[in-house]
Amino acid sequence: MRNPLSDKVIDIKPSGIRKFFDIVQDMDDVISLGVGEPDFDTPWHIRDEGIYSLEKGRTFYTSNSGLKDLKQEVSNYVKRTQGVTYDQASQIFITVGGSEAIDLAMRAMVNPGDEVLIPQPSYVSYEPCAILADAVPVIINLKEENEFRLTAKELEESITDKTKILVLPFPNNPTGAIMEKSDLEAIARIIIEHDLYVISDEIYAELTYKGKHVSIISLPGMAERTIYINGFSKAYAMTGWRLGYACGPEAIIRQMIKIHQFAIMCAPTTSQYAGVEALRNGDEDVDMMRKEYDRRRKYLLHEFDKMGIDCFEPFGAFYVFPNIKKFGLSSDDFALQLLEKERLAVVPGTAFGDCGEGFIRISYAYSLEDLKKALERLKHFISELGK
Repeated sequence: MRNPLSDKVIDIKPSGIRKFFDIVQDMDDVISLGVGEPDFDTPWHIRDEGIYSLEKGRTFYTSNSGLKDLKQEVSNYVKRTQGVTYDQASQIFITVGGSEAIDLAMRAMVNPGDEVLIPQPSYVSYEPCAILADAVPVIINLKEENEFRLTAKELEESITDKTKILVLPFPNNPTGAIMEKSDLEAIARIIIEHDLYVISDEIYAELTYKGKHVSIISLPGMAERTIYINGFSKAYAMTGWRLGYACGPEAIIRQMIKIHQFAIMCAPTTSQYAGVEALRNGDEDVDMMRKEYDRRRKYLLHEFDKMGIDCFEPFGAFYVFPNIKKFGLSSDDFALQLLEKERLAVVPGTAFGDCGEGFIRISYAYSLEDLKKALERLKHFISELGK
């Protein structure tokens, strides 16, 4: 029989995060710090709005671009937080999570052979999405000594005459790194000079612990060359609702909606009504969760210091990215042995790019009680390695 499979798809590696998640499912007494999912329930008033929409029979398709009320609330939110105005009718549309927006932006913007710059370590979807869009992913290896920020020098050195898009993944998964305004200003000058476009994934925008999150769209000349992506999964603990959005220039958004129209139709209607409530009345919920994540972040860093584990201080998302090179194991071996010997699951840094070697990702989207138990197991594991 003829091979039914695409060579391009076969060559894409499965997610390294899910590899460990699948192993954990078949083990008992495991504490997992591997999955980036809030341990909070979706706030009740948001769930209640979704329930109410069902009770009222609002189970129809929405327009391809999403509910008008939700798009208007997205516009209000971006204006309030970043000072940038997007027209709800032509520059915003609602997606099935932020991940769909990443995929659609790639497919709408690149031609075969265009280069997409992807700073790593970073979220696992960017590189496969670029490949599936027939682009050429070009990896920029971020460095621990720079707190895993993208520097102007690193960006400049990676640009060729084929470069079209820079993926900007901050606050960052897996490192927790952020880009401050001065960092963004330095790279914005280069982006404009080389006439590049940006896909800015800001799903962790609300989870910033050092001042206020600054988006590159707030800088002069950048909104018109950026696809701004955000969503509800992390800030509002709405992972299973599968709801995100994209904002950007009308010409690009129109083509993204075209693909969405044929592949998806629209985001879940119930989720969209819940999203309206989240943006209108969810600020206090976000603030509460952010404060609790910050408490856990500080606890982990304090305990790492006591254990002699090196870890730069991350100021975003809900991950820490400790350096485990001193223990003489690869990231994969460290994570596998920790799982086998101590029943503690973390993700090897190499799941997020080759430059993640020598690091592990630990999520603190778990209760403080679970984190304390986990660190006791980690402490015992490290002490045994030293014998």
